[in-house]
Amino acid sequence: MHSSTDEAAILALERPHARLWTYYLLRCLAIPPLLPFTILPSWFRYQTLRYRFSDEGISMSWGILFRRQVIIHYARIQDIHLRSNVVERWLGLARVQIQTASGHAGAEMTLEGFREFEAIRDFLYNRMRGVRSSGPASSGVGTGAGPAPDAELVDTLRAVATELRELRLALRSATDSGSTGPRPPS
Repeated sequence: MHSSTDEAAILALERPHARLWTYYLLRCLAIPPLLPFTILPSWFRYQTLRYRFSDEGISMSWGILFRRQVIIHYARIQDIHLRSNVVERWLGLARVQIQTASGHAGAEMTLEGFREFEAIRDFLYNRMRGVRSSGPASSGVGTGAGPAPDAELVDTLRAVATELRELRLALRSATDSGSTGPRPPS
């Protein structure tokens, strides 16, 4: 993300842009004989479509009679695609397709109706990689991609390694001082 205001703007998104209803209407009008059967479900989907971006993940919900909600944690995201057809491009919209390792061939979640689709894609890529633009600069080990290791975890692992080393030396000295048992591996 370029700044924390971009991130705050993405976190504040809840409803699709009004042009999504225009897209739905044009899609319904493409086949006039089906209009009576497609217009009402499209209207209800547009009116009930809600998104919620949080620190843990993203949720999407829609529906009146059969309410559906999909929640994806950023850590589960495997890939993100932007898709748009000619009409969507004309309206300035695109779909953000989010894939996880769930075994589905298609997208697990499709965010539609946003004009800020590139900013949303960048936000999701940063979150799935664990990058926080508002936090301190990451100083990861090796390539520098990812957050710095937690100091408390590193200290704990060093303490465990020291204890194991001391235990191995104690076992070795016990076997060297006359014990006839098998010798521990070095």
